[in-house]
Amino acid sequence: MQSSAKTVKDYLANLPTDRREAIQAVRQTILDNLDPTYEEGMQYGMIGYYVPHAVYPPGYHCDPKQPLPFVCLASQKNYMSLYMGCVYGDSELAKWFRAEWAKTGKKLDMGKSCIRFKKLDDLPLPVIGGAIARMPVKKLIEFYEKCYETMRKSPAKRTKSKPAAKPAAKQAKPSARKK
Repeated sequence: MQSSAKTVKDYLANLPTDRREAIQAVRQTILDNLDPTYEEGMQYGMIGYYVPHAVYPPGYHCDPKQPLPFVCLASQKNYMSLYMGCVYGDSELAKWFRAEWAKTGKKLDMGKSCIRFKKLDDLPLPVIGGAIARMPVKKLIEFYEKCYETMRKSPAKRTKSKPAAKPAAKQAKPSARKK
């Protein structure tokens, strides 16, 4: 659920109290562990943490007007979410992250990069902070460029194979016309 808020302050002000408190706690964990080169702002209707254009002028390949995203934090309709593409894309970080999360005994509700939670107690904040701290801007840019170059060079691997074409229906032979 995208917000139309233009600033993080407005985004937080528009949340119900229980959601605001949870989002603010996760936000503080991110800020406490974030490489200072990243910036915080609104991105894709969520609170975003990204590499500013001043540091990485090409921006995000999907939309070069957007800075390179790192992490997003949002309040959705039925849950809150933390989008951590760095955990999805970096297998070493993902392995560390899942192992550390498992040690906490908390259930991990995660898609590819989206961690869903209903209350703050669902999250091991030190693990999230540790993952954030393990991805400084320089490492993110190197990782992103490597992935992007691999993706650009192998378009066949990215496209779904098309189903085999069905054989054309046999056409009936035209009947001989009587004269």
